[in-house]
Amino acid sequence: MKNKAMFLAAALWGLSCWVSAQPVPESQPASSAYTVIANPGEETWHQVRINWHSDRKARKAICQWTEASDTLWKKARTTRAQQTYCTVFDSLYSKKADGENFYEQARFWQCTVSLDKLKPGTRYMYRVGEKGNMSQVRYFKTAPRSGAWTAGIISDFHAYPPLGARVVSAMAMLDTLEACNGGEFDLMLHVGDVCAWGGSYSFWRDLYDQRHFKKYLWAGVNGNHDNMDRQSKRLSNEYFRHVNNNPLNGYPGEEGVCYYFKYGPALFIMLNNEDMRSDEGLAAAQAWVREVIENNPSKYIVVMEHYQWFFGENGRSSQYNRWKELFDACGVDLAIGANNHIYVRTNAVYQDKETDGSVGTVYIQTPSSDNERGQSLGEWTYNQDLIKSRWCEGGRTVGAILLEGNDDRLLLTLYDRNGTKIDQVAVKAKR
Repeated sequence: MKNKAMFLAAALWGLSCWVSAQPVPESQPASSAYTVIANPGEETWHQVRINWHSDRKARKAICQWTEASDTLWKKARTTRAQQTYCTVFDSLYSKKADGENFYEQARFWQCTVSLDKLKPGTRYMYRVGEKGNMSQVRYFKTAPRSGAWTAGIISDFHAYPPLGARVVSAMAMLDTLEACNGGEFDLMLHVGDVCAWGGSYSFWRDLYDQRHFKKYLWAGVNGNHDNMDRQSKRLSNEYFRHVNNNPLNGYPGEEGVCYYFKYGPALFIMLNNEDMRSDEGLAAAQAWVREVIENNPSKYIVVMEHYQWFFGENGRSSQYNRWKELFDACGVDLAIGANNHIYVRTNAVYQDKETDGSVGTVYIQTPSSDNERGQSLGEWTYNQDLIKSRWCEGGRTVGAILLEGNDDRLLLTLYDRNGTKIDQVAVKAKR
């Protein structure tokens, strides 16, 4: 019996040695790419820019892309990424989804590609990462050269993981807006404050995993919340710059934050209000806007910044006073703002007077969309001759705008969370 036991023990020991000597099959690694987004190129009918991040520098970081109809990727092309080490978010005070306080550990490689020679008005799919370790498939659509197109416009949902319902409300609003549109948009525009604290890197990473960030080309502006960290000790446009890959055609210090792009017949000029707090900052921004408009003749000129044109509570002028003379002089057709959390809209205005639409700028600002940080309307005591509509739902406001464009007009419609049409304005083509 003793000999049998010794034999069995020896056999088991030998088996264990054999098993331990065998190679352990490796599980498929999770994608090394995160915080993925598609941004516009300068000419969006054939140019798109992609951004993603990775923990390590890849020997060959790539973006694979093809038309969405090429479901087997037989015609896929590969573009190699530029990689830049980023530490701007690292060690900033933040908060986890469970409410725990922590310091962000965010050192990563920012990977960027610029896609060119795309087909106009075409839906593409793409994936990023390293060969054998690619991300999920995402999508974007190029602009048409002419004809009809649509865009969703949303702002002020202040993504904050401890209060995840904020983003849920905003994404549900986009679902509703898609239903009102009868399908997906061609483009998504955001007017800032998409993050509660732009310096909290984990907030951006979670946000870009939302389904609407996976299927659209996104163009946005830097809001005051996107520009701040939790303690407001480091206010910086670097947060916005490093989670996007916007065109680098802005003025010095604002490249990739202030930028412009052409979408079909429209020229979009995207501003950073956080760089315009001083007279010098405003002058630099306005000089750049004048130059961009002069060098890029377009049927429609659209300017976007985060701050409001008017205070919705009482109608008092805000950024309108700083920009109206330039907009009049340069023929800006549409000015889109946000921040005040109250929807405000004018008809076309020129030299402080409403017009028949043949000249002048339509000023419009989006409401908030997080169902939490809205404001209430007060007594309307200012600009009653200019403002045509104000709207909110008090503290729990959710709304967004559908933009429908063609060669004759831009049509903007405000919808609430239930898909009810609240207000509408047309911007006539003047060129």
